[in-house]
Amino acid sequence: MGITKQQVLELARERNVQFVNLQFTDIVGVLKAVTIPVWKLEEAIDNNVWFDGSSIEGFARIHESDMFLKLDLDTFAVIPWTQSSPSGTLARIICDVFMPDGSPFEGDPRFILKRQLERAKQMGYVFNVGPELEFFLFKKENGKLTALPHDQGGYFDQTTDAAAEIRQEMTVSLQQFGIDVEALHHEVAIGQHEIDFRYCDALAGADASVTLRYAFKSIAQRHGLHATFMPKPIAGINGSGMHVHQSLFTTEGQNMMFDADGEYSLSNFARSFIAGQMHHIKALNAIINPTINSYKRLVVGYEAPVNVAWGQRNRSVLIRVPRYTPGREKAVRVEIRCPDPAANPYLAFAVLLAAGLDGVEKGMTPPAPVEDDIFEMTKEEIHERGIGAVAATLKEALEALAANDVIRGALGEFTFNKFYQAKMQEWDQYRIAVSQWELDRYLEVH
Repeated sequence: MGITKQQVLELARERNVQFVNLQFTDIVGVLKAVTIPVWKLEEAIDNNVWFDGSSIEGFARIHESDMFLKLDLDTFAVIPWTQSSPSGTLARIICDVFMPDGSPFEGDPRFILKRQLERAKQMGYVFNVGPELEFFLFKKENGKLTALPHDQGGYFDQTTDAAAEIRQEMTVSLQQFGIDVEALHHEVAIGQHEIDFRYCDALAGADASVTLRYAFKSIAQRHGLHATFMPKPIAGINGSGMHVHQSLFTTEGQNMMFDADGEYSLSNFARSFIAGQMHHIKALNAIINPTINSYKRLVVGYEAPVNVAWGQRNRSVLIRVPRYTPGREKAVRVEIRCPDPAANPYLAFAVLLAAGLDGVEKGMTPPAPVEDDIFEMTKEEIHERGIGAVAATLKEALEALAANDVIRGALGEFTFNKFYQAKMQEWDQYRIAVSQWELDRYLEVH
């Protein structure tokens, strides 16, 4: 890493780049961009690019709308599917958002993650993540989206329809963005897929997650399909999650999660990290499960982790410890299974780190691990074993967030207030809307 201005300009010339998208996300994770012609790139690198932030979700108010984008040159990449475009090849650079006085904008999700990573660095740690984003591919018929998935495949099915080729095209595009893909496969539900990339530091992981969503939607559109990361687009089948594998290393490369003598080869550090995330889970839900629809996925019966427990072989728990392979100490990690791909990855990784480090700093101890299938337990058994549940609705999660100083503090008051207001408005709109289910249930009965 550490690409220079001259290297970027030379790459742009070599690849015949005509335009550059300067990308960033709003508070809820929607990708935004300002496009500049390539002959303005050097000036943009030297002097930044000003824009009006007043119309961006969660950004500045009207009277303080001027902001500028500072280009992170390490994220320069040619957008693969534009290389044969008649309007010219397009590149992208991910940017950080700054205020007119040169200070980082406190509502920039990338800055919020950087702030937590700096906190970890001051403690001597590097936070690594390996997110797994599931998604659906849907057909478009007569220009309209249809709820019928385009295939009938199941988990790991070796299908011969267009989806297999599209997954491969998506994989090639990620590799051209510099993202190291490890596996691609059909997921459990019909029309559902997953492409995983190698773990990396959390900032690179968040950048890669944003890039993945952008790339998959663009490639699907080129095939007349629509890629959606909506957590529960179809009732009655599995929804899409974003399981996040997490580990912390020292700056010297030691995996803080590993202890050869610990249960599951986990260190006390890792156990406290787990305990912190379990302790703060309902407040975390507001960020890592940020939509009304997220809680349609978090229900019993569809492999969704609704139970606040942890274990190793058990996929019915909130946090799973993948099995340790001797000689692969650096692979020891913990996997939190409730996040979904609608989350803003910058905010998601920031609050997950904050919760885990709070557990470490306070020496929290998790309850005993659970290896029984919680999905097979009765409500009485779950209660007797003291197993809690994640938030059941977005409103419950938002209320927990408002009362949680640790997760609220990780966001900062500005971002918390903007996020809380936007999501409570979303809840109120949902609360007063009349659904088709209500019409079907009540219209002719009452």
